[in-house]
Amino acid sequence: MAGEEKKEALAQEFVAFAVECGVLRFGEFKTKAGRLSPYFFNAGLFDDGAKLGRLAEFYAGALLAEMRDSGLEFDMIFGPAYKGIPLGAAVAVELARRGHNKPFAYNRKEAKDHGEGGSLVGAPLKGRVLIVDDVMSAGTAVRESIALIEAAGAQAHAVVIALDRQEMATENGADVPYSAVQYVRDRLGMQVATIARLEDLLRYLERQGSGASGADHARVLAYRQRYGVAQ
Repeated sequence: MAGEEKKEALAQEFVAFAVECGVLRFGEFKTKAGRLSPYFFNAGLFDDGAKLGRLAEFYAGALLAEMRDSGLEFDMIFGPAYKGIPLGAAVAVELARRGHNKPFAYNRKEAKDHGEGGSLVGAPLKGRVLIVDDVMSAGTAVRESIALIEAAGAQAHAVVIALDRQEMATENGADVPYSAVQYVRDRLGMQVATIARLEDLLRYLERQGSGASGADHARVLAYRQRYGVAQ
C-alpha cells in the first residue's frame, strides 16, 4: 500500500474509532468562534486506558508516516496544559514502544513556587520540540507553547494534532482566509502532522450511506462550503 493510501486508511480508521467512542459527535454545537458546527470533537472523552492507548497508536502512526514521507524530525515531545499533557505522555510511551524513545515535558498553568518550582515539568526543553495537542482552532495554544519553548532556549519545530477542522480561523472576531493549521505551518514555519482532516470525516460519512449518516454528511458538507479553507 502506497504512503498516501496508508495515511487515508489510518484516517478512516481513526474517524470510525472517534465516532465509536463518542468523541466525535453530530448535532449542533457552538464553537469558540461563535459558529454553529454540525459536529464536535472532544478528545477528553478518550477517558480510559484502552481508548487512550489506541489513540496513542494513531498519533504514533501519523508521526511515523510524516517522518518517513516528509522527513519530520524532532528531539523531544511537549504536552501543553491541560489536554496536551496526557496526550503527550501517551504518545511518548507509544513511540518508545516502537523504538523512538524521546524525552517528554509539559507545563503547568500556574507556576509552582515550592519544590522544584517553575511552570515546566519533565525533561529539560532543548533541541527541536514536537507539540502534541488535540485540535487547533485559533493557534492561540500553539503560540503560548512556542513562547514557553523558546523562553527555555529550545526550538518549537512541529505540531501533531488529532483532527484538522480545515476551517477559517478568526482574528479579532472576523473570519480570515486561512486555517489555524495553515497559519502555524505557513506563517510560523512549523511542520504540522494530523491523524485526520475534515475531508476524511466527510469521506467516512459518505461511505456510511443514507439515513442519519447521509443527513450528517449534508450538514458537514454545507459547513465546509461555508467556512472551509482552500488547501
